[in-house]
Amino acid sequence: MRSFVRTIVATLLLIWSNAAMAQDNVIDEVAWVVGDEAIWKSEVEEARLSALYEGRKFDKDPYCVLPEEMAVQKLFLHQAELDSIEVSDAEVLQRVDYMTNMYIQNIGSREKMEEYFNKTSSQIREQLRVSAREGLTVQKMQQKIMGDVKTTPSEVRRYYTSLSQDSIPYIPTMVEVEIITRKPKIPQEEIEDVKRRLRDYTERVNNGDSFTMLARLYSEDPGSAMSGGDLGRFMGRGELDPAFANVAFNLQTPDKISKVVESEFGYHIIQLIEKRGDRIRVRHILLKPHVPEEALNESRAYLDSIADEVRNGKFTFEEAAYAISDDKNTRFNGGLLPNEVTQTSRFEMQDLPSEIAKVVDTMEVGEISKAINMTPRTGQEQTVIVKLKSRIKGHKATVSDDYQRLKEMVVQKKQEEMVEKWIQNKLKTTYVRISDNWKPSCDFKYKGWIK
Repeated sequence: MRSFVRTIVATLLLIWSNAAMAQDNVIDEVAWVVGDEAIWKSEVEEARLSALYEGRKFDKDPYCVLPEEMAVQKLFLHQAELDSIEVSDAEVLQRVDYMTNMYIQNIGSREKMEEYFNKTSSQIREQLRVSAREGLTVQKMQQKIMGDVKTTPSEVRRYYTSLSQDSIPYIPTMVEVEIITRKPKIPQEEIEDVKRRLRDYTERVNNGDSFTMLARLYSEDPGSAMSGGDLGRFMGRGELDPAFANVAFNLQTPDKISKVVESEFGYHIIQLIEKRGDRIRVRHILLKPHVPEEALNESRAYLDSIADEVRNGKFTFEEAAYAISDDKNTRFNGGLLPNEVTQTSRFEMQDLPSEIAKVVDTMEVGEISKAINMTPRTGQEQTVIVKLKSRIKGHKATVSDDYQRLKEMVVQKKQEEMVEKWIQNKLKTTYVRISDNWKPSCDFKYKGWIK
């Protein structure tokens, strides 16, 4: 995914740059032909400038490396056509939405993105659509070639013993933490005030005010407020909070404002932008009831008393988590915090929530912290106590401690070998012609381009 994103970003930055090929007076020429597809000099030059923009370093001549990479891409696309590999419009749309949102987040807003590229959002999305379809097609073709790669413990051990000392990967410090969470009760009058304000905004829109303007002024969703509450892309039900989705998908016309709806993030009013089949695009205004400081103080005091009782042996931290924690993701697992990215309970320090990382940094294994305030992604303030369950200091990988990481490396190596073997075989049956100006002294990665 990261490689795909970097490729798209670099390509588009080049295409839309002021230094684009419109200023190049050199006549274009065909550099390579792969099957019935041509690779043009201008394409290679665009890729070279993109690589310079990314800071990529080449061990060999870029005019050898880059066209070969493009040729490999065309091999995959050609085979995908023969094998009837298809990418659905929904998959392309999802990838385009992802890329568009990434631009908006990096540049600051939709308007700034349009200004930066000197194109409308629809023009930007159309450029992305072509690249997204090709990239997804190549990914599917590679997945088909690789299949379901398996490995055994003995293969992992053999791979490890074959590595030189300099090649053994370094594993950064990893920790496991347990937490007990308390969500202070929000006074009903605070909730009613939030609902009243949202109903006032609805009335103002019905009387002619702009929903977009009100969202920019008052919405507490930092991801969408600057875009007038627009969530930025079409979404399916499964991508939205269930309560939010139920209300949003019942909206029929853009002039209708939803009732006030509560989600895990707070309270919203929603306006429909457009529906496309089972996907929807909406804008919203989010307000979050704020927890009074005295409620946070009471919650911290309560958790500190629980921590003291655990330290005194009255019950274990895990028993306390099961009995009183308000965090549904950890309560029934003894408070153990899951790493959703790696699907394990181990975290590198920078991957922990920042509030937790700060206290864990100076803790000893088995130690329980004082209660701290924490604001999770939902935005509702809460208090937690933290127990450091384990810390594995940074080290060179070993089979006993890092088997899963080494197994992933073996699987990746097998996949790369399968793809390379496929490319070599494909070259034997594919017409390739390289113009004389493009092959002097090139030491290509794959043998067989020049027959």
